[in-house]
Amino acid sequence: MCNNPQSHAFLSGVRALLPLVPGVIPFGLVTGISSTDQGFSFIATIGMTLLFYAGSAQLVALQLLSEDVFPLVILFTTLIINLRFMMYSASIAPYVHSLPRRWKWLLSYMLSDQAYALSIVKFTSTDSKSTDRFFFAGTAIAMWLAWNISVVLGVVLGTGIPKTWSLDFAIPLSFLAILMPAIRGFPHLAAACVGGVVAVMAADTPYNLGLFLAAVCGIAAGLTAERCRPAASADKNEKEPK
Repeated sequence: MCNNPQSHAFLSGVRALLPLVPGVIPFGLVTGISSTDQGFSFIATIGMTLLFYAGSAQLVALQLLSEDVFPLVILFTTLIINLRFMMYSASIAPYVHSLPRRWKWLLSYMLSDQAYALSIVKFTSTDSKSTDRFFFAGTAIAMWLAWNISVVLGVVLGTGIPKTWSLDFAIPLSFLAILMPAIRGFPHLAAACVGGVVAVMAADTPYNLGLFLAAVCGIAAGLTAERCRPAASADKNEKEPK
């Protein structure tokens, strides 16, 4: 048993991330295999993985590289895809603002969809505690290790994995697993539904701008629902007999 509250919070973060690992592994395998198929060496693939640490952006970059797309277009596309991390950072910043700068740099590099989703649910569902940052660190480091190890396995195994395994199908399932616990009210539901619908409708948008458009529409829908809810509640209270 671990009696240190900080270590206990860190290990709790690791345990919270573990159920999501089965969804991360196929994503990493697909990334490693795609890089190998396009002729990247082991060192180049791992270097790209460590530099990006963004699976969706890395996969898109690999695809665009294979099509000889202009480098500035690749850079712009990956930046658009990763804009969501700016929103993640703004949301989670109040809970880690007191950390030393060296820890902020490290954790900002390790920020991921999974680590953010698990941590923000914990931060907003309980009273703020000094150990919550260690929970975030546990999820972030565990996710970083799971991702990099899975990419290495993808490079090593290469095309030896049968296509009938349909590893691509596991990628959206892993994101659904982290989305559902974060929906805790009508504004969240509105943002998720609108963002999802727009993402599907704009899937063929050039340079993956559909993802950015879906994020903007989802945020707008959530904010609109949040603003309309107090007004609706106030009107209901006024109509109730006193």
